Amino acid sequence: MTLARVIEALLFSAPKPLSITEIAAAVKSAGAEDDLSPNEFARTTESQVAAALEQLKIEYIEQQRAFQLVEKAEGWQLASDPAYVHWVRQLVPTPKPARLTAPALETLAIIAYRQPIMRADVEAVRGVTIEGVLQTLMERGLVKIAGRAEIPGRPLLYATTQFFLDHFGLRNLDELPNVEELRTRHLPVSAPAPATVAGVVDAGPQSAAATIADARSQSDKGD
Repeated sequence: MTLARVIEALLFSAPKPLSITEIAAAVKSAGAEDDLSPNEFARTTESQVAAALEQLKIEYIEQQRAFQLVEKAEGWQLASDPAYVHWVRQLVPTPKPARLTAPALETLAIIAYRQPIMRADVEAVRGVTIEGVLQTLMERGLVKIAGRAEIPGRPLLYATTQFFLDHFGLRNLDELPNVEELRTRHLPVSAPAPATVAGVVDAGPQSAAATIADARSQSDKGD
């Protein structure tokens, strides 16, 4: 038995992604109440867990397994390889996702890069009202209310959600590309929408990149 195999069992059984801290805690606490079954991994450190995760990730790639180890914003998770999506999809059929319009993508980009942000500030960048678009983004789980601004009237502040990160394949907001990167690539759309959230896809890789790049440029001018 190795640490990597123990971690593999934890990831296989977990109903959600596990952070390195959660994995280390589970590994070290096993058998704490049973003196007859000593835990050989009781002194495992988070750095050892991180190394074992990388070992598993490489192992699955080299062995061309049908699943992979994916690092998400909230932790690590086992997932089927995208190459098998046509077959896996038969087990969990979902409605065809609705496309986001160009105005919705632009609004989403401005919020993503300048969050938390007031609706008035988004409208100032776009030059149009966004009430309907904002409501759509919230209904689809991409944008949420993040508090109130400390100014007269206490207007609402808006920010992106955890689903936004999952949907665009980002671990955190630091991975949002800058304008130069967007000119040569686009944000990946890899994660399917949860059953409780309406599915969304962008208006096409190139149009999405152009829209977000333009929004980022306008956003930077406002700083």
